[in-house]
Amino acid sequence: MTKIGIILGSTRPGRNGEAVAKWVLELAQQHGGAEFELVDLLDYKLPHLDEVAPASFGQYQQEHTKLWAEKVASFDGYIFVTPEYNHAPSGALKNAIDFVYGEWNNKAAGFVSYGGSAGGTRAVEHLRLIMGELQVADVRAQVALSIVTDFENYSVFKPAGHHEANVKTLLDQVIAWSGALATVRAAA
Repeated sequence: MTKIGIILGSTRPGRNGEAVAKWVLELAQQHGGAEFELVDLLDYKLPHLDEVAPASFGQYQQEHTKLWAEKVASFDGYIFVTPEYNHAPSGALKNAIDFVYGEWNNKAAGFVSYGGSAGGTRAVEHLRLIMGELQVADVRAQVALSIVTDFENYSVFKPAGHHEANVKTLLDQVIAWSGALATVRAAA
């Protein structure tokens, strides 16, 4: 069965992303069609990138990198739950992405973002460029949540009802592309 990792891209104390990621996981489990797992970057305790060789060499020295590589490799696709900080994804998410390379290749990704007036869409635009370099096929559908309208007092997650349909479309696309790319991964 296709396995999709829902990656919580914030490690900040009091983060809003945890509620968002759990909501995505719940909707994904209701949706079915794949196996889903929430991956919290806090659980991996990744320091600022500390590998000597570039990730594309696959010569990981650090135990935390090897554990992270194993987790990333275990999925056929990903849904990144990302905040937008200064028009970009969090440094923690970018750092985690940069730790490994081949483990991302020939898989699919979708994005659920949250932020100010643009709902985190500018962070996703950065991530789409990064995914291209990692040979990850990012899907068109996206869920953009406003910190103003989808959170009470900017901290209690209360998404508008229409977002559930957007999550369903996102899941449909990520599952389909993850399955399609399995043939590419098998050939490699």
